[in-house]
Amino acid sequence: MRKIDLLLAEYGESHQNETNKAIHWICVPLIFFSIVGLIASIPSGFVSSLVGENSLYANWAAVMLVAALIYYITLSIPLSIGMLVFGLLCLYFVNQIVLANVAPLWVVSVAIFVLAWIGQFYGHKVEGKKPSFLKDIQFLMIGPAWLMHFIFKKIGIPY
Repeated sequence: MRKIDLLLAEYGESHQNETNKAIHWICVPLIFFSIVGLIASIPSGFVSSLVGENSLYANWAAVMLVAALIYYITLSIPLSIGMLVFGLLCLYFVNQIVLANVAPLWVVSVAIFVLAWIGQFYGHKVEGKKPSFLKDIQFLMIGPAWLMHFIFKKIGIPY
């Protein structure tokens, strides 16, 4: 069995309850997005100097997404493409928050992060099982891929 199949199966063991699954469909993408936003909030003078000061996409979040993409490629090329698309969408919406200038990006990101984790822990309370990442930190990266694999199954793309 491939490593991705083992990881998805193990992650799925603590995500059987329908309420917990529904919460994960909302909270996992929000947590991923909020982390992109938090990392994009880190001053990136060095990164910006490499590609140009005016680029909204020259930030540490883009660097982090490249590193995450490398991890996903080691697991599944099709899933890594899906995660690339999702990561780019996150970067786009992070930049929309910056351009809208309604609140600092880090404030919006922290609020989303805290609320989404409250949702996650509530979902696991309903499930009656601890979050998978408490057993193995790599499951923080598997959660988004677990959701992506359901999308791929639904539209008939082998992962």
